[in-house]
Amino acid sequence: MRQRFFYLFVLATLLVSCSGGKVKYRIGISQCSDDIWRDKQNAELRMGAYFHDNVELKFAAAYDSDERQVQQIDSLVNNGIDLLIVAPNQVQTISPAIDRAYDKGIPVIVFERKTSSRKYTAFISADNYEMGRTMGEYIASRLDGKGNVLEIKGLEGSSPAIERHKGFMDAIEKVPGIKVVGSLQGDWTEETAYETTKLWFNNNKDVHVDLVFGANDRTAMGAHKAMTEVTTPLAFRRVVGGEAVLYCGIDGLPGENGGIQLVRDSLLDASYIYPTNGDQIIELAVNILEGKPYDKETLMMSALVTRDNAKVLLMQSEELMRQADRLDLLHDKADNYLHELDTQRIVSWLAIGIIVLLVVVFVLFYLYLLRKISMQRERVTNTLWNMEATVDSSPSTANSQQTGTVSPANESGFLSHFREIVETRLSDSNLSIDDLAADMNLSRVQLYRRVKAVSGSSPVELLRTARLNRAYQLLLTTDKSVSEVAYAVGFTAPSYFTKCFKEEYGMVPGDVRK
Repeated sequence: MRQRFFYLFVLATLLVSCSGGKVKYRIGISQCSDDIWRDKQNAELRMGAYFHDNVELKFAAAYDSDERQVQQIDSLVNNGIDLLIVAPNQVQTISPAIDRAYDKGIPVIVFERKTSSRKYTAFISADNYEMGRTMGEYIASRLDGKGNVLEIKGLEGSSPAIERHKGFMDAIEKVPGIKVVGSLQGDWTEETAYETTKLWFNNNKDVHVDLVFGANDRTAMGAHKAMTEVTTPLAFRRVVGGEAVLYCGIDGLPGENGGIQLVRDSLLDASYIYPTNGDQIIELAVNILEGKPYDKETLMMSALVTRDNAKVLLMQSEELMRQADRLDLLHDKADNYLHELDTQRIVSWLAIGIIVLLVVVFVLFYLYLLRKISMQRERVTNTLWNMEATVDSSPSTANSQQTGTVSPANESGFLSHFREIVETRLSDSNLSIDDLAADMNLSRVQLYRRVKAVSGSSPVELLRTARLNRAYQLLLTTDKSVSEVAYAVGFTAPSYFTKCFKEEYGMVPGDVRK
């Protein structure tokens, strides 16, 4: 039950950390090398970042090159990081680049390896001197206070190599029966240790070795490989008792071919756990960025690994690695879930956008219709048929009626008279142009010419306009049906009335009252 609650808690934490929020802190990580120890630490750094929202990690590996690491640190700083975590390749050469970052106001965490400068915000590491001293004491005890030891050191100029060597020598010097027959220069890699050890033995065939101490487990295994290939029995067997040469290292990594497994399988006699603790480094970084209290110097706890405890330690570490793999799996699943959620969110926003667009189009179309109706109403109001006219009673009116000519003086009077006649007989569906001409005391031809000259429209068109105008007014001011209005203005068929009305006003009669 507790384990289930733990996973629920972790999943909730991962959902928060994968929420895709805006990045708040960008942390640059400059690794001096790329090996299994740093792979484990990088995995722990990423896992530590899972538990802090809005933290982005930027990794760089220098592959044991001072020049490359200096360039990478400068690049991380120029790209805008908020904090630098760095493991310097060597004490002296990397310090200027670290100082430049610190002088720009960027907090610097130096881990595992020291620099020659004090320009750093915090330092976190295991005690390398204590590791070397403890291994020296263990070796002296393992050899019962007498024997020959071959040492293979780490990278020249790196603080762990310097401190481990010093601690080892300080312990060995207290035991007169232990003799260091050689201190070979290595660079942390198995390949260099192999070549260096093989060359030394070829040049010292008469020197027997009881134990090889490597500055890390890989150098110890490189020496192991070299010594098994040397043909001289003294190279790989102890003189007294004919016992096999022993090998000791430092790192004590879990997992396949890690130091703990090598001790369990008797390939190494002992190792010393060099803690990676990437999650602890991230916690320190976030505390610095958020202004929380922190220790400037932190020494991580460690432990000696022998055949007495290797099996238990390996079981515990394997369980932790399984839990870490599950956390990674949970994080990936949460990340995929949130990616799908983001996709669904995008689709939802697109759908909302389309709906909004359709609503806007509908509103614009509705406003267009309202404007069109308004314009049609203005057209009805301003039509020629509704123009105010005053009856002209001058003598020229009668003459113009006889001759068919039109003068500006009697245009208004003619139209006013024509309108009165038409409006009087609008309800007469049998009204013809001949009837209107007779009422105007004009011939059909004269009526057509005068109406055309004055209005630009024919008498038939004006009659139709008058009927539709009257119909529009009736629709606005009465509650008559469309059919009743059609008959009232002289149409014999409501369907034809509707057709004519739409052609004139751009809408059907029923829309007038909307």
